[in-house]
Formats: sequence, structure tokens, C-alpha cells
Amino acid sequence: MTDAPRRRRGGGRAAKRAARENAAASSKPYIKRKIPVFNVLDDAGLSLIEENAETILTEIGIDFRDDEENLQILRDAGANVDGERVRFPRGLCRQLIMDSAPSEFVQHARNPAKSVVIGGNNVVMVPAYGPPFVSDLDKGRRYATIEDFRNFVKLAYMSPHLHHSGGTVCEPVDLPVNKRHFDMIYAHMRYSDKPFMGSVTAPERAEDTVAMAKILFGDDFIDPATGVEKTVVINLINANSPMTFDDTMLGAAKVYARANQATVISPFILAGAMSPVTVAGTAAQILAEAMAGMAFVQLVRPGAPVVFGTFASSVSMQSGAPTFGTPEPSLVMYIAAALARRLKVPFRSGGGLCASKLPDAQAAYESANTLQTAALAGVNFMLHTAGWLEGGLVMSYEKFVMDADQAGMLGVMLGGVDLSDSGQALDALREVGPGKHFLGCEHTQANFESAFYRSDIADNNSFEQWESEGAKDAAQRANERWKSNLEGYVAPSIDESVDKALVQYVEDRKASFPDANY
Repeated sequence: MTDAPRRRRGGGRAAKRAARENAAASSKPYIKRKIPVFNVLDDAGLSLIEENAETILTEIGIDFRDDEENLQILRDAGANVDGERVRFPRGLCRQLIMDSAPSEFVQHARNPAKSVVIGGNNVVMVPAYGPPFVSDLDKGRRYATIEDFRNFVKLAYMSPHLHHSGGTVCEPVDLPVNKRHFDMIYAHMRYSDKPFMGSVTAPERAEDTVAMAKILFGDDFIDPATGVEKTVVINLINANSPMTFDDTMLGAAKVYARANQATVISPFILAGAMSPVTVAGTAAQILAEAMAGMAFVQLVRPGAPVVFGTFASSVSMQSGAPTFGTPEPSLVMYIAAALARRLKVPFRSGGGLCASKLPDAQAAYESANTLQTAALAGVNFMLHTAGWLEGGLVMSYEKFVMDADQAGMLGVMLGGVDLSDSGQALDALREVGPGKHFLGCEHTQANFESAFYRSDIADNNSFEQWESEGAKDAAQRANERWKSNLEGYVAPSIDESVDKALVQYVEDRKASFPDANY
């Protein structure tokens, strides 16, 4: 079914570095934000956006693609259902969300030390999601395979700056569409012990995800204190913007909600094509779509965890191509994050988004713009943090490493300022005094190893040393890094009986398909 995970006992610096990173990852499962968020609208401006969203929900409505159960759920809640068009009484969606949706929740990992809290002042960094292609400096751009998928799961597992294994880190097109979700979910469960995302491409694939999660967690799937299922999977439910939800997404959302698993309700917006060309119009549409989806989940199961999500970018008015890292989507993200806080639900957005075809300067500055905005806006679940290239078509090995490095920097910034006695450093100031340097003082000697963030990719040496070491650019250094990380990878332990049960479930389910002998 799959290759058994190989355990490599690499020596030297690569293996030692991998061990250090694994230890660091387990000690910091997510970021606890200690700096304020940045707002671009005051209360009056946000209230205006909210009123416009209510107008969209009441007058224009949202299409829920024809599924009688979905429409009846909404009808019973008091919505006006006319064919597929659903119009909500003013305030209904907001009330449903605020009455029962949790403001934060724990997503449990199979390694409890790596469980994350989503919402509040917490930030979870997550790999990119969905690219059908991968690229690296050696083999170039090509279709992704299940080997690539496993590689990115391993790289995310080893990174101390990524807190989550992600979901469809790339689309393994060498496997049949109707079966590949088994291998993808198994890869997250076996090659990592961080939290992960489930399959949403069909309701039955969501059911497979829940079934495999029950095997993985066993008796621990149910909270003994409450008798309620623990949230162990989070899942991306996209709206078909503008103002449409299809039955595939809603079907998956129902499966997960009924099992108390989390859903990220995300309008997918390319402004100018899928929303108005203005920031305020786009923000109102996003809020309306997100509230409609989150309210639907609360009707399916009150209290099921939901995340207000958005993917918002823009299109070139000259070519129609998506653009990234531009100011208007940043303004939308700031507004949407504030609207989520007013709804008292977690927020998803952000990431290392870019349109560049290479891990070059364009990729760096477009990604940095989006990552910095996400950090300042107050994003809780930062999907697409690492690896994204070419508007999301490509998962890049080199950019994955470079983006993870940026995530580490953001983590330090979000950690705020150390105001302890050591942070104030008065002893160092007294010891050194005027006209001397701090390099040899006792405080520096005690703190130099952790004093400043140390980039894994940046080269800060002299020109002569850089030249003598091969005159490598950042992408070339990242190429060496991801290779050495995979060389030093050691799989996390797993109970052998659990692993066998997962493999057996996958084999049995695959055998039930007509083309069982693929």
C-alpha cells in the first residue's frame, strides 16, 4: 500500500541539526501572541461592513447548491429558501455563530505535546495547500507524486517553525483521484505527529478521514470528561465565490461537524473577478459568505469548531492573472481579521503567497508582504505559510525552507519584548559602562546563543568567505538544506498495532473500489 517509513541514522551536522529541530518543535507547539494587532478601520467602519454583509444575506442571498437536506436545515432555522437561493433574516447568521461557536479550541495531535490551540492570541503556522506541481533546482517543475507529498510532510514535521502538518501539501497526481486521499491521510498520520487536515473532495472521503482518525486516536478520540469527540482534524471548506456553496463542500462540512471536527469556512476571492474591485465591497462579501457557512455548520451541530477563513487576492485588470503581495488584499485581510474578532471566532488567512515562478526576489517580497500582514492582522491559522509558488500551482522545495525561516522570524516578533530583569539588561549596562563594548560582558556570554534569531538561509559572512564557499544564493543554500533535512529524517514512533490497523483499513477500502488493482 505504501512504503514503510525508513529510519536513517545519519551522522554529522545534518542529523544533529534534525534532532535539535525536532526538540524545538515539540517544545513550542504554537505561537502565543504577545504584541497588539493592527487595525485599519475604526468601529464605525467595521459596523458599516457588517451592515453591508447583512444586506447581502437578506436581500441578495447565498446559493446553496441543490441538496434537499441542506435546504431543509436552513429552512427550519428560519431562512427564506427559494430554489437554491437562501436569504437570511437580518442578524440570524451572526446570532447562530455567536450563540454556540467556540472562540478558540484545541486541535489534538497524536503526540499531545504538539497539540495546538486555534483562536484567541494564538498563531499556528501551516504549510501550503493544494499545488498540483512541485519544483526544485535539480529536477525543475513537474507534476507532484506521493513521494513528494511524503517529503513535504517530513519537512514540515522537522521544522521548528511550522506547527502543523497541513493538508494537501501537494496533489499526488500519480495516484487515482478516488483513492489518493487514503495515502495522503496515512502520510500525515505516519510520517508526522503534528496536527493535520482532512480530505474534503467528497463527503465519503471526509468519512474516511474521520474513520482513520478514530483508529489513530483509539480510546483517546472521546474526551472522558465530557463524552464528546475530541477535535483531531481541521478541514478547509471553500465557498464558490461569489456567494455560492456547492454540495461537495457542504457534504464534507456536515460529516466533520457531526463528528465535532473543525471546519475552516473560507470564501475564495480574486477581487475584480469573484468580488467587487473595491476593498470595502470585497470585505462585505467575504463576511456574508463566511457567516452563511459558519451558521450552517452550527445548525448541523451547535458548538462544532469553526474558523472564519478567507483567501483574498486580486487580479490584474490588464491580463486577468492573479496578483499577490499587493496593498488591497492586505487591507482586506486586516478588515476580515477584525470582523472575525467581533464574531468571536478564530481567523484563517495569510501565508507566503506570490506569483513568481522561481524562489527569487519577486517571490520573497510578495510573500513577505503577505506574511507580515497576516502576523500584524491577527491571523490564528496561517495556511500557505511555506512552499507556495506560481499563484499556488507549485510547491517548491527551496521556497518551503525559505518560508519556514521567515515563519521563525515572525514567531520571534509575535513573542514580543522581554521585560524581565535579564531582558532589561541593567547589569550589562552597569558592567560595561561608557566607551566600551558588550561582546565579552557576563550578560552577553550568558545569552549570546539565544540573543537573536539566526536564519538558516541568510548569509551574513564577508564577501570573501561567501565567495570561497561557492558564492551560493539563497535558493542554492535552501536546496542543500532540504536535502540534508530529509537525509536526517527519523520517523516519529507509532504503536505498531495502530499502524497495522490503519494500513488494513486503507487496503480494505481500496479493495472495495471497482479498480481495486491499480
